[in-house]
Amino acid sequence: MGKLKTFFSRFSLSTVKRFFHNVNLAHKESGKSRIILFVDMVYCMFTYWIGHMDYVTFGFAYIGKEKRKTFMTMDDNIALVRRLNDRSAYSLLDDKMLFNKTFRQYLGRTFIDLRDGIDGFRQFCLDKTCFFAKQLQSFGGLGVEKIRLEGQDIDALYARLMENKMYLAEEAIVQHPTMDLLCDKSVNTLRITTIVSDRGNANCVYALVRAGNGKNDVDNVTSGGMYTLLSADGTITHPMFCDKAMAYYTQHPLSGQPFIGFRIPFFREAVELCQQAALVEPKMRYIGWDVAITPAGPVLVEGNNLPGYDMCQNHRFHDDGCGLKAAFERAINN
Repeated sequence: MGKLKTFFSRFSLSTVKRFFHNVNLAHKESGKSRIILFVDMVYCMFTYWIGHMDYVTFGFAYIGKEKRKTFMTMDDNIALVRRLNDRSAYSLLDDKMLFNKTFRQYLGRTFIDLRDGIDGFRQFCLDKTCFFAKQLQSFGGLGVEKIRLEGQDIDALYARLMENKMYLAEEAIVQHPTMDLLCDKSVNTLRITTIVSDRGNANCVYALVRAGNGKNDVDNVTSGGMYTLLSADGTITHPMFCDKAMAYYTQHPLSGQPFIGFRIPFFREAVELCQQAALVEPKMRYIGWDVAITPAGPVLVEGNNLPGYDMCQNHRFHDDGCGLKAAFERAINN
C-alpha cells in the first residue's frame, strides 16, 4: 500500500502530457509500439522505482531485467546521500561564500564578501576587467552574473549587487585554451563525483564534462548546455547530450568542433584535486565537484551535496547497456 501511494504521489508531480511525451521519445528512439512502451514504463516505475524520464535516459526500452537492476535510481541516490552526508554540514556546500572560504586552497582565484563594505570591493575591482557576482545559494547557473567593468560606476554597481543579494564577487576563471575549443564563450566544467569509502579512501565514481551552447556564459544543462561521460583517462568517447534540444552531438552545433576523441587537459590532476578536497570535511562523504581547467591546472568551482545519478547513466554513454550501481558500490567499499 505504501509503494502504491508513493507511485501515485510521484506520478501526480509530472503532468500526463510530459509522461506521454517521454513515451513518444522512447518510441522515436526504439521504434517500439507506444502501447508496449507505455505498459513497460508503468511496470518499471513500480518494479525499479524509476521515473518516466529516467526510463528514457537509461534506455530501458532496449534492455531486460538483469541489466535494469544495474542502474542507480533516485531512491538509491537519496538513500546514499542520507547515509554518507550529515545534514548539519550541508551549508558547507550550499553557501557559496562558506564553500570558498573552506576550500580556498583549491580555488586558484580571489574572491570577496561584499557585505564587508564598499572599500574592499573598490580594491577588488582595480586590476580586473570582469568578474562573476553570485548569490550565495543559487544553483544551475541561476543567480550568477558576469560583470564587465568597463564604463561601470563602481559605487552604483556595488549598490545594485547588494540589493540583488549577490554578495560573492569572484575573480573570473581563465580557461585552458584546449577547453576553449569545446566552447569559448563559457567555462566548460567537469563534474567529478567522489565517495569517501568506509575505509576512509576518497574514490572517484564518475566524471562528466559539460560544454556551453555558445549562446550564453555558462555551461549548465539547465541553461542549454550539453554533457557527456568521460573515459578513465579523461577522453570523450561518446556524443554530448543536450536536455533542452533532446539531441546528441558528435560536434558542437555552432562551432563544428569535434567532440569524439577530445581529451581533457590535466584530467588526472583534476581527479586528484577532488579526492583531496573530499577529505576536508568528514561529515560530507558523497560530493559532486564542479571543476574548471586553467592553463596552470584544475580549480574547484563549487561542490554539490546531492550529486546526480541520472546524467552519468545516460544509455548512449554505455555500450554494454549497464548502469553504474556497481561503480557506486565499489567506491563505498574500497
